[in-house]
Amino acid sequence: MKSSFKFTDVKQFKFPKKLIFPILIVALIVFIAASAVTIVPAGNTGVVLTLGKVNSNIMSEGLNFKIPFVQSVKIINNKIQVIEIEANAVSKDLQTVSSSIAVNYRVGYESSVTIYKNIGSNYENVILLPAVKESVKAITAKYTAEQLITKRNQVGDEIKEALESKVNEYGVVIEKFNIVNFDFSAEFNAAIEAKQVAEQNLIKTKTEQEQEIVVAEAQAKKKIIEAEAEAEATKKKAQAQAEANRVITKSLSDDLIEYEKIQKWNGELPLATGGDPIIDIRGEEAE
Repeated sequence: MKSSFKFTDVKQFKFPKKLIFPILIVALIVFIAASAVTIVPAGNTGVVLTLGKVNSNIMSEGLNFKIPFVQSVKIINNKIQVIEIEANAVSKDLQTVSSSIAVNYRVGYESSVTIYKNIGSNYENVILLPAVKESVKAITAKYTAEQLITKRNQVGDEIKEALESKVNEYGVVIEKFNIVNFDFSAEFNAAIEAKQVAEQNLIKTKTEQEQEIVVAEAQAKKKIIEAEAEAEATKKKAQAQAEANRVITKSLSDDLIEYEKIQKWNGELPLATGGDPIIDIRGEEAE
């Protein structure tokens, strides 16, 4: 079955004029309604301008209403943002210091209107960056180059405190401040390296000396122990000998001595005893 529609029918179709005005009215209403609504993203606030004038009230995140064609809304980011900058300064001992700085910050909700009204949306370049550089220079000048390295955390805390005192009044909140790196001149780096080498050599020499002292003390202690042991052994040997002599002496009686004399006599009487004449045991008088 073929369709009876023909292209000529389209040409012959005419849009009813009486519908044009209602359609325009509906379109205008939709446009006005859309203009009366604004959506503020999460983590942001809306600053309301009425014919270019900043209102004191702010719009919170979500769906908000405004007067069409009369009011406009500027979105202010209140999320934590990060900036990284290079800041040059001079230390207390006149060393050039290049610092890499990272700052986490945000705009306070209640300060959105004030910041937009007094500074505008370019507050980062107008307020924050100059304040960071100035704070870095002021605190760096209080420390020597070596102290900047050894007291890095303390230096960072002081810079953060100085920075907060400069930007808090504008409604900028410093969440975190980090010194990413300190960089010094090539001459200073060479001097630091030479000092570290000298300190390492000194530590090595001191360690070797201490080891030699320990070894010498150990050897001396060993000799003392050996001498004490030898003396103790000699003492015990002498005590043992003395005890043996005492036992022997105690065991000697007169009868035992006479017995030993008899056992050792060769059978001959002495020829003389004192001034008495020599008597022969055979009964003859010796001349």
